[in-house]
Amino acid sequence: MQALGQTLGFSQIAVAPLDLSSAEPHLQHWLAQNFHGSMDYMARHGLKRARPAELVPGTLSVLTARMNYLPRDTAEGWQDAEWQRLRNPAEAVVSVYARGRDYHKVLRNRLDTLAQQIDTLLIDTLKPNGFEYRAFTDSAPVMEAELATRSGQGWRGKHSLVLNREAGSMFFLGEIFLNVALPASESTSAHCGQCTACMDVCPTQAIVAEGLVDARRCISYLTIEHEGSIDVALRPLMGNHIYGCDDCQLICPWNKFAQASSLPDFDVRAGLVGQGMARLLAWTEAEFLRYTEGSPIRRIGHVRWLRNLAVAAGNALRQADDATLRQALQVHLSHSSDVVREHVQWALAQSDRLRAV
Repeated sequence: MQALGQTLGFSQIAVAPLDLSSAEPHLQHWLAQNFHGSMDYMARHGLKRARPAELVPGTLSVLTARMNYLPRDTAEGWQDAEWQRLRNPAEAVVSVYARGRDYHKVLRNRLDTLAQQIDTLLIDTLKPNGFEYRAFTDSAPVMEAELATRSGQGWRGKHSLVLNREAGSMFFLGEIFLNVALPASESTSAHCGQCTACMDVCPTQAIVAEGLVDARRCISYLTIEHEGSIDVALRPLMGNHIYGCDDCQLICPWNKFAQASSLPDFDVRAGLVGQGMARLLAWTEAEFLRYTEGSPIRRIGHVRWLRNLAVAAGNALRQADDATLRQALQVHLSHSSDVVREHVQWALAQSDRLRAV
């Protein structure tokens, strides 16, 4: 299966055990603290998330898959280059994973292909009812990181993401639930030691304890999952992130081993890197839809896109006045969305405060 996976762009294929009962208390605690914010789907299926055979009846094995997503042309020192982007308040920064094609589509298609190839391999050993499977990638109440770590894809870092000694954390995860019993892979031990770099660097201090993230404070959640107004107290902490946040991964020493993808799908799309906020604020909804076609960014819609840009623009204006940026914001003062108008007004107020000093 490893060879099949590699031909499809996967870095590793493994098999997870079905018993995730020891992870249930952590899941219950996380939900009880409302750390999932407005992501109601996290709680909707209850403990089925930790019980693969209940989530997909008939499941006897879960294959886990890992796929690197750094663009093919990623150069040595890429982490330093990303820090430079974040230190430039005029640049709008999109998380690395979202600069190419929508990973949901890429992984799902390749997981389906892998499952069909496995079907061919196992055709002589299947039960009378044949081969059945369901493939997932961040698309169902599946405990992806838990399944990944228990199958040896890596260990959970203190930022809660999966870390691998040969690949850091810059990869996507996917799963195939099978009605065929396969032996589980060997898990691996943790290698974070005393390092707390990811916890210390988080701009909003969303990592409230080792392996415990309060999504309500996480910039990725705020810019992608959260639909309404962003807490005024958190806005200044968000810097120039407009879609997602990589800070806890950029600081991680293990990501010096992060690997570039072998697929062109994750190459950087034109218009998403090195862009000034004024330029992106000028996109009409039609332009937003055109430039983000096939991208994971499209799912947040134009309103949240403008909201995120307004927060980043306000943070830039608090550091240095920029007439062009102010004008780009003022265009949206009459926007039909209350959320957009409110965030634009906040952003312009940051400029007013600077000029009043």
